Amino acid sequence: MSQIRQPVFQAHQLTKTYPMGDVLVHALRGIDLDLFAGEFVVILGASGSGKSTLLNILGGLDIPSSGSVRFRDHELTGATESQLTQYRREHVGFVFQFYNLVAGLTALENVRLVTDISEDPMPAEQALLLVGLDQRQSFYPAQLSGGEQQRVAIARAISKRPDVLLCDEPTGALDVKTGAIVLDAIARINREIGTLVVVITHNAAIAGMANRVIYLSDGQIAQIKENQNIVSASQVVW
Repeated sequence: MSQIRQPVFQAHQLTKTYPMGDVLVHALRGIDLDLFAGEFVVILGASGSGKSTLLNILGGLDIPSSGSVRFRDHELTGATESQLTQYRREHVGFVFQFYNLVAGLTALENVRLVTDISEDPMPAEQALLLVGLDQRQSFYPAQLSGGEQQRVAIARAISKRPDVLLCDEPTGALDVKTGAIVLDAIARINREIGTLVVVITHNAAIAGMANRVIYLSDGQIAQIKENQNIVSASQVVW
């Protein structure tokens, strides 16, 4: 008998509208989506398709205009700001296009900003080892390349052992070679820790690394594709 997977996220009829003067902008138009533990999911879409809005709602950084979203047995829709803050702190790691490192702190100290306030963190040294930066612990951001800074940001995000790693264009500011190194680090987290990874991007080449690819267009899911032949970061054809 096949095991029934329990979803980490259940989104039902999510909508999001923004007022711009007298006009309502429809960022999301009725999204239905389940995401599961251990998945590597890529959300593809052009600028303005609703990718970042969806990611922000899943991460508790934004709330939908209508519809519902659940994280396991927790209803995020209607949660207070305090509850969403706790949810983000305990369950979600974020990786953005820009690294948001503290310039005056070393790589190790930047990661410890999170481990010092987490309930059950991995050692900061272990997080840096997972992203291949164990030899750069004492380096400051200005002494690191762009790809190394992004990997410090990934180490910081995963150091609290999050259930979910949400990545917003994590290779957008990087060259192809460096982007592949960063994607390899993200895939390793997914593979070795079992964290649900969701990457949003406009770069279709990254889709080859995913278990599932979700295509967004005009705030709607245009297609969901299961990936039968998953490739490594080094095999991505840019």
